[in-house]
Amino acid sequence: MVTEGWSLGHRVLSNTPKVVSFAISDTGIGIAPEKQRLIFEAFQQADAGTSRKYGGTGLGLAISRELSTLLGGEIRLNSTPGEGSTFTLYLPIAYNEPPSEAKPAAAAPQVVLPVIREKEFNVADDRDQVQAGDNVLLIIEDDPHYARVLLGLAREKGFKGIVATRGNAALELARQFQPAAITLDIFLPDMLGWTVLNNLKLNPTTRHIPVQIVSVEEERRHGLAHGAFSYMVKPATTEGLEQCFERIKNFVVPRVKRLLIVEDNEIERQSIVELLGHDDIEIATATTGAAAFNMLLDHPFDCCVLDLRLPDMTGFELLEKLQSEPALRDIPIVVFTGKHLNADEESRLRTMAKSIVLKDVQSPERLLDETALFLHRVVTNLPATKQQMLEKLHASNDVLRRRKVLIVDDDARNIFALTTMLENQEMDVVSATNGRQAIELIQNKPDINVVLMDIMMPEMDGYQTMREIRKDPQFGALPILALTAKAMKGDREKCLEAGASDYIAKPVNTNELLSLLRVWLYR
Repeated sequence: MVTEGWSLGHRVLSNTPKVVSFAISDTGIGIAPEKQRLIFEAFQQADAGTSRKYGGTGLGLAISRELSTLLGGEIRLNSTPGEGSTFTLYLPIAYNEPPSEAKPAAAAPQVVLPVIREKEFNVADDRDQVQAGDNVLLIIEDDPHYARVLLGLAREKGFKGIVATRGNAALELARQFQPAAITLDIFLPDMLGWTVLNNLKLNPTTRHIPVQIVSVEEERRHGLAHGAFSYMVKPATTEGLEQCFERIKNFVVPRVKRLLIVEDNEIERQSIVELLGHDDIEIATATTGAAAFNMLLDHPFDCCVLDLRLPDMTGFELLEKLQSEPALRDIPIVVFTGKHLNADEESRLRTMAKSIVLKDVQSPERLLDETALFLHRVVTNLPATKQQMLEKLHASNDVLRRRKVLIVDDDARNIFALTTMLENQEMDVVSATNGRQAIELIQNKPDINVVLMDIMMPEMDGYQTMREIRKDPQFGALPILALTAKAMKGDREKCLEAGASDYIAKPVNTNELLSLLRVWLYR
């Protein structure tokens, strides 16, 4: 008897010479009788839950049984709790495909694996009527009724409307049609709307397109901080939707965007003006908090760059005044400061500002990038030198090279795939297969720059692991990107509440992951 691991037996049954069997036995925990049928179903395990003691995805046995059925065979299980299990695969030596009307035998029930399917509905949109010069609105929405309502409103406001029900299709349509604006639902069949938004804003050909989020979840601050033009919570009233589409209509009218720079140091102020200036925006400056507040009240601005050190008030005080003024609280504020921020100050800023850029060697690129995002600047229309700065930020390996990343995942295949991809970017990779091991590595290797954290792990899940990491103040700013195979309502919020810096749904898109790594390592 093998005490650890697997033993494999192979024999041809004497009484049925046309059948071959493969028996695999272990000496593990065993499976209770009431769970022996359950474990052959997709995403089911004898030891279930995010904090289970043993690993695995819960798909292996479902796939195995499906394959055995397709080959004309079956899998049988014999297991005793506390002693171990034996799985036996029976396959015919000569396979004869059954007639199409034949039903599978009762002893070998077919397992139907879960497939995420796009909702079957047709919305007669305008994609076939789009001509050069048309104002196109891309509607990303999987609810047929709501999609038709939004399409009708789009047409009333003079748009040609195109409807996408899945995130991948939406991204392709955005690249193909270059719409004037986009409405985005967060919960889609194939990916989260946050993933769609990130992809749009990380692509220089689509990042300038204003995105109006229309979702059942109230995540307004998160959406605006990631570049959304506006945020509306479902179910919205007819009047609310009318106002929403009117704002979109007014916003897409070609005009010069306005930027306010609040900086009392003349040399710094002029440097920012030269860095950000071009003929697509109008720049105004203020040297005091009071002057900035009055200018923002008197004139519409699309974005504001703010230094925290001002002669008459702190940047924190000015931000609080802006938050108390309903007409000003939605203006994107990019804090650009050389002040060292402690954890409390950074947390406080993140509730009031859309972005924080610390003055360091990479700060010019970051400041240009963040302001371009909130001003919805067309990157390809910027001067070549500025385009090169942004390309270096988003596409260059410089920020990844020699940076150390910790991969935390209980599946060795995932670790191998991610390690191969990241080492190709010249990153240093360390790995952990459980939460406790990850915490020890972080504590013993202070040079870890970023963490990729799987959520579904045995013993100590990703949520618990992130909470433990964040308890230590020295790791309060360590970027942690949560990876999970789930994309259910509330999962992203749970990740962020547990301490994640950002969220990526599996299967991981390589380009998106690399882009997010670049952004967070700059930050």
